[in-house]
Amino acid sequence: MQKPIIKEQVNKGVMLPLMEEFYTIQGEGFHKGTAAYFIRVGGCDVGCHWCDVKESWNPNIHPPTSIEAIADNAEKYSKTIVITGGEPLTWDMGPLTSLLKSKGMKTHIETSGAYKLTGTWDWICLSPKKLKLPTKEVYDNAHELKVIIYNKDDFKFAEEQAAKVNDDCILYLQPEWSKRDKMIPEIVDYVMANPQWMVSLQTHKYLNIP
Repeated sequence: MQKPIIKEQVNKGVMLPLMEEFYTIQGEGFHKGTAAYFIRVGGCDVGCHWCDVKESWNPNIHPPTSIEAIADNAEKYSKTIVITGGEPLTWDMGPLTSLLKSKGMKTHIETSGAYKLTGTWDWICLSPKKLKLPTKEVYDNAHELKVIIYNKDDFKFAEEQAAKVNDDCILYLQPEWSKRDKMIPEIVDYVMANPQWMVSLQTHKYLNIP
């Protein structure tokens, strides 16, 4: 059970439920192949059945950690910081991103967009989910749209989402990992017929890196 003062600090975004942090290669989307420091924040109630980090859903099992400690660790490894989850916009990202920016870092977020957009971001990767759709503010500010393709119905969902993002947003279709052998041929055919889309793969899994 969290003490009231800690809970208050988490709600303010000056502490965050930290699940893990690690330096690796970005495996997906526009920045794939580049080195980045990942900060995975606990807490998500979107509830995707195919989520590969379900242990991130419950914020109470991850230690509330000061953003100073998080930023100090990040600074040792990289100037590019990716905030992921869980759903990071569950929390106020303003304090953490302000601190990271003050240290000269680039801030990226991977989000479903289901909650209020907080924080200052150099790159917003929007990966919308059917159970809780993104807010208009996230649609308007997303740099890339990454739609996970689990079955053929998801192509229709992808087009619905593409109609809502800004004109400069880059469009990606990415196979859900467990369905990759079935869905990659479908995605390839779809992108060839609809070249406004590009293919995103979880290359870090093929390379066997975190």
